[in-house]
Amino acid sequence: MIPISSVKLGPDVENKVLEVLRSGMIAQGPLVAELEHRFARLQGVRHAVAVNNGTTALSAAIEALEVGPGDEVITTPFTFIATLNAILETGATVRFADIRAEDFGLDASSVEAQITDATRLLLPVHLYGQSVDMTPLVALAEKHDLRIIEDSAQAHGARYEGRGVGSFGVGTFSFYGTKNLTTGEGGIITTDDADLADRLRILRNQGMRARYEYVLAGHNYRLTDLQAAVVLPQLDTYDELVATRRAHAARLTSSLEGIEGLELPRQLEGREHVWHQYTVLLPVGVDRDQVVAALAERGVGSGIYYPKLVHDYDTYRSRADVIPSSTPVAEDVVRRCLSLPVHQHLSDDDVDAVARAMREVLAA
Repeated sequence: MIPISSVKLGPDVENKVLEVLRSGMIAQGPLVAELEHRFARLQGVRHAVAVNNGTTALSAAIEALEVGPGDEVITTPFTFIATLNAILETGATVRFADIRAEDFGLDASSVEAQITDATRLLLPVHLYGQSVDMTPLVALAEKHDLRIIEDSAQAHGARYEGRGVGSFGVGTFSFYGTKNLTTGEGGIITTDDADLADRLRILRNQGMRARYEYVLAGHNYRLTDLQAAVVLPQLDTYDELVATRRAHAARLTSSLEGIEGLELPRQLEGREHVWHQYTVLLPVGVDRDQVVAALAERGVGSGIYYPKLVHDYDTYRSRADVIPSSTPVAEDVVRRCLSLPVHQHLSDDDVDAVARAMREVLAA
């Protein structure tokens, strides 16, 4: 089976982890600081604050901006559930705007229609490794005096008009096991604001500025040096990893072009896509479950990211702090999206096999 994702860590990671184990410094320490420095440089920002997972990165960022009960946040309904859960954890209310099918990101015109007097924050999600169209969202934020948090969980190193994602507002990233960069579990927050970075460091460390000097009611959101040791060697070769994913994406696109009704992902002008996922939109009327099963029969794994809009689950439907709206593009995309293997551990023969299986299934 050609898997939709694959995690293979080499001897460089093993050696780095052993160094930490032998050092006796396995909690947050110098390797976390090194990770923060190097990740800030990757994204082109002044500060990066490592935390224990991508969801707490979102929660901490929202809390640090002092968004909470009585405030509203506008985000996309087409995202992983962590985006919604992190907002609700802070006590804020969530409104949803529609997306653009070409990049799966928030549509600024739909966002503006959702802005109310209570709106404090815009929360776009850079899905699958490509940036949202940030220029109109930044303009909206300036016009209405709003803050921006960029959910960049899947977009390490992605760029928009030459700038790293996570540099237009406050950026949050995930190092979950299947991400382009992984610590197993982990996250990081990016900002150019020194005061905000200081607040985030205090929040992640039980509210302590120094040992037993509590200045905020905080949390234990710390990352460990063991986790940092896993990801630091990956940063050494990240450019090569992304180049491989881009080559695989280009090979898939070349092989799948021309299939009637199949919409292929593209790197849009002014963007630098890092291809966390290669997500197509199936032809209208095609049974997605049958496609998934038929691909599996041919030895090809696939993924549905995501099968429902985040508010379309029973547990959220009756909540007063979750306010759905008309999002026809998102409603269409969620029915037709399907991700195909594009990861760096594929061979050219694997990529060709994925494309061949897809052609066979859609021709059947």
